[in-house]
Amino acid sequence: MNYIASIGSYFIMIKEVFRKPTKWSIMKKLILKEIDELVFGSLGIIIFISFFIGGVVTIQTALNLTNPLIPESLIGFAARQSVILEFAPTFTSIIMAGKVGSYITSSIGTMRVTEQIDALEVMGVNSLNYLVFPKIIALMLYPFAIAIAMYVGIFGGWIAGVFGGFTTSASFIEGIQLDFIPYHVTYAFIKSIIFAFVIATIPSFHGYFMKGGALEVGKASTTAFVWTSVAIIILNYILTQLLLG
Repeated sequence: MNYIASIGSYFIMIKEVFRKPTKWSIMKKLILKEIDELVFGSLGIIIFISFFIGGVVTIQTALNLTNPLIPESLIGFAARQSVILEFAPTFTSIIMAGKVGSYITSSIGTMRVTEQIDALEVMGVNSLNYLVFPKIIALMLYPFAIAIAMYVGIFGGWIAGVFGGFTTSASFIEGIQLDFIPYHVTYAFIKSIIFAFVIATIPSFHGYFMKGGALEVGKASTTAFVWTSVAIIILNYILTQLLLG
């Protein structure tokens, strides 16, 4: 019953986020601050992970294509499909759930512990709109980060395949162009938008409604990461079935 009550509280929180909005002059500054911290601040780790994931996928594919009848271009094809369909949107989102989600939970949780949220409420400010809405809007730029992850992942695959001696540059590029379906990129971006909303709201929920002191802030961050990851994995299955099934 506690899980059902928490799910209900979560959706009530989402409704409250969009009620009684903060003045635009203040909200604009909050949104720009969150874009810098949540999106641009995460590009370094996204690029690093994507590069090496693309390289690993390419190497593993090349090592398993032992049949001489199978063309080398399939290495590039497999790398492109893996990176665009799954690794860039889903794997990156789980990493972001840890990095960004923990930051959101700890920052809002600390404000709850130090009674800053109570102070906002006393001043007549909708604290949920003030704290959570800018994070949601900022993370709507998340597909931009995913597009970079796609490019860097495929580039990392090309580096690993060509310089590792597993394939030629021409074969890899031919594989990248083989049977390309633009809708797959659209599918990845749709997933990214939904994952971004989850990453912004579930950690905010755990931070906003936490009780206790500094120790509980750490526990709330861990719990938020677990449940955000679970939600992303379940939504990934549902969205794949709906959009590609």
